[in-house]
Amino acid sequence: MSTEASAGSGGIRRPTHEPKVAVITTSADTVIDDVRRVMELAGYLDHLPAANETLLKVNISWQHYYPGCSTSPWQLDGVTQALRGAGFGHITPVQNGTVVVDSHEGERGNKHDRVFAKHGLTPVHLQDEGARWVPYAPRGPMLVLDKIFPDGIEIPEMFIGTNIIHMPTLKTHVFTTMTGAMKNAFGGLLNNRRHWTHSVIHETLVDLLRIQQEIHSGVFAVMDGTIAGDGPGPRAMRPHEKNLLLASSDQVAIDAIAAKLMGFDPMSIGFIRLAHEAGLGVGDPAEIKVEGFDISGTNFHFSKDEDTFVSWGQKQIYWGPLKPLEKLLLRSPIVPWSYAASNLYHNRYWYKRVGKKRIDAMMQTQWGRLFDQY
Repeated sequence: MSTEASAGSGGIRRPTHEPKVAVITTSADTVIDDVRRVMELAGYLDHLPAANETLLKVNISWQHYYPGCSTSPWQLDGVTQALRGAGFGHITPVQNGTVVVDSHEGERGNKHDRVFAKHGLTPVHLQDEGARWVPYAPRGPMLVLDKIFPDGIEIPEMFIGTNIIHMPTLKTHVFTTMTGAMKNAFGGLLNNRRHWTHSVIHETLVDLLRIQQEIHSGVFAVMDGTIAGDGPGPRAMRPHEKNLLLASSDQVAIDAIAAKLMGFDPMSIGFIRLAHEAGLGVGDPAEIKVEGFDISGTNFHFSKDEDTFVSWGQKQIYWGPLKPLEKLLLRSPIVPWSYAASNLYHNRYWYKRVGKKRIDAMMQTQWGRLFDQY
């Protein structure tokens, strides 16, 4: 195991070794073993104590199955099998609902429940009554969370002292350009009022990474790029078959390499640059060692400037002319109007008129056929 040295405030222990991201190609026939292989290439056993409880932070961006949108069943299956094979005994999937997405419904729609049943796992839904949230006072400096939540920050009690493996997919996002390992903590560490942070989302993700480094015994990410999402993500994306898997213990570095693959300059993305400058990880691709697949000639040429009607409206509230009305529109008793608008647009209109055709096309690929097998 690489030696580590304390650095900065908050008791964060930063690795002294060169940051590493593993990237490999895969296929539907080999993906389960390939997930284990990419994890090993990224050195997961050096970063996750096997004796500790390991949380699998599942990503559910939509309750419906939409290719590339949420954690895939083969991603979840492969990570679980790798951990079981390495002697990890206490594995707990955790997932969160949002004001517009029901995680119980999403667990079924994305076939996560089939994988849980296969491996005898009992998931925890963090918004449910039995999930205990406790006050947490970060040791390190916060950029924004202490101001947004002046009455105190709360986190899930079960997160403290555990390993966590984030399982994002490789995709774009209307608010953060791309979404990956750092954004995957947004649901897990913030409860139902997380949408209050959207106007300062980049700073929020940096604060959450700092908290993770304080509370977890190990943090790791396995990113599914078998189907990648381009355009106004996470729900109205265009899915593309890319056949890649990524893994790293550096949450900033894996997001930086994912951004580079999509054709973006990682250091121009707010949360990656801020986390890099804070010393919470490495965001400059020139300083990151990529193991496995040679990504030097890869550029997906994804788009980062597209919006849906709903996201355009939200941006007017967060950063545009409607900013003075943000508290009234999004933090008052009338806020359910925004949830209704999002559900009406995405579930009633976009999914049926646009999404269904894209899903049907992707179901004819190797990954669609694999999804059907679960």
